[in-house]
Amino acid sequence: MSDSFRPFPHALADRLRKTLLDADYTVSGVRDRLGDMASRALAREQLTPALRATGGEERLGVLLRLWWLQEPIAEGAARAVLPIDDLADAGLVSVGEGSVRARVHLAPWEMEEGRPGFVVSDPTVRPGQGTPRPDHVVGAGGASASLSQLLVRGPFERALDVGTGCGVQGLHLASRAAEVVATDVNPRALHLAEITWALSDVPHVRPRQGSLYEPVADERYDLIACNPPFVITPDARYTYRESGLAGDAVCAELVRRAPGHLTDGGWCQILANWLHVEGEDWRDRVGEWVAGTGCSGWVVQRDVQDPAEYVELWLRDSCEVGSPEYTRRYDAWLDYFEREAVQGIGFGWISLRNDVAQDAAVRVEEFRHEIEQPVGRYLPEIVDGAMTANRLTDAALLSAHVALAPEVVEERIAVPGAPDPERILLRQRSGLRRVSQVGTIEAALASVCDGTMPVGPLLDAIAELTDRDPGEIRARTPDVLRSLIAEGFFRVAR
Repeated sequence: MSDSFRPFPHALADRLRKTLLDADYTVSGVRDRLGDMASRALAREQLTPALRATGGEERLGVLLRLWWLQEPIAEGAARAVLPIDDLADAGLVSVGEGSVRARVHLAPWEMEEGRPGFVVSDPTVRPGQGTPRPDHVVGAGGASASLSQLLVRGPFERALDVGTGCGVQGLHLASRAAEVVATDVNPRALHLAEITWALSDVPHVRPRQGSLYEPVADERYDLIACNPPFVITPDARYTYRESGLAGDAVCAELVRRAPGHLTDGGWCQILANWLHVEGEDWRDRVGEWVAGTGCSGWVVQRDVQDPAEYVELWLRDSCEVGSPEYTRRYDAWLDYFEREAVQGIGFGWISLRNDVAQDAAVRVEEFRHEIEQPVGRYLPEIVDGAMTANRLTDAALLSAHVALAPEVVEERIAVPGAPDPERILLRQRSGLRRVSQVGTIEAALASVCDGTMPVGPLLDAIAELTDRDPGEIRARTPDVLRSLIAEGFFRVAR
């Protein structure tokens, strides 16, 4: 694609979108056409099963081979399906020697409520095809999907996508906000993102060029989303994944500057990498970023890699495995981590809410297990629970009306025939699916609290039934109950 970017014609976008939808070039249509075996092979960068599944000259097969698999298509077959001359003028395909080749990767994407969309990026660079260009625009992948599932629902007036890349988050923000602004330092990314939005029929996303928050100056937004160039490396080479800032500083900077661009009650949600440094707890490191904002925050670590795993991942990403440079870059990268005393690299998400004139609550934790998606649907309840628990004094908690949260069940583990259980667990069957071991008092409270009576009198009744000292139970229960409220097992009814 030429670097002299021209606006993508609206009429061509409408015509191409209709062609793609008529051929069922959608997430479900492509999945059904490829089948499980070819889809799994593509995940391993093996094309042969997918090429076998898409042979012939019918429309969906032609579109898949051209746009997804990046295979040359006989000119006659391509012209029977697509407006090739118009697409060539727009820089999306090239024509020569009797065949048509795609100059971009065009993939179906599922937007909110199952609406079909399309994501346009640079062609995928596969092993043996060299390495990406420095301003390569990567397509939507697992990280894109994770962030879209994290985003709170809205509706909002204004939303901001920082580092939009191929524009995929703009598709998700467009259903949440009346106005969407998307920034990127890479002009190629903004050009391809505009094609993404045009093909997906979301006209109210506006691009702005510049780094991080620079293009929006003093503007404020109700929702900020960011999948930043967070890869931690000694030498930045690719704009889509590396910021040029040292270590995990780009993620720290995004978090620290977020309040200056949030409306009262506004949200900022980003994916992030952070360092695990010898002699330092990662929770303190990332928690300090959030605590300094004055916002309520929820940080979740979803994965940790050791330095070697991390380096291998990103050398595979840039198709350098087997190249002459592979060993040199691998060694230099590990030297860098060793100098910085890095023992691991964490991956996860950070959500901030600008709770003005309220006591901010910051929760930092780790989840490795599967949780209910989309997280954004119930994420505000998580932050509310942590904030409520943080505010309640012991006296206020004993006076509060508390109810067991929906979908929480009790499990008892005991040796068969034993009079008492070895462990009592509360388990969430939805949402974050947490499990917490509790004592007999908390279990008894869970069985009776429905929000109609204050906690204190309920504990007095439980003390009487169990022949326990009510004063001792009133003294010890608030700390445990406060933690269970913060984790979503109980809710304060009023």
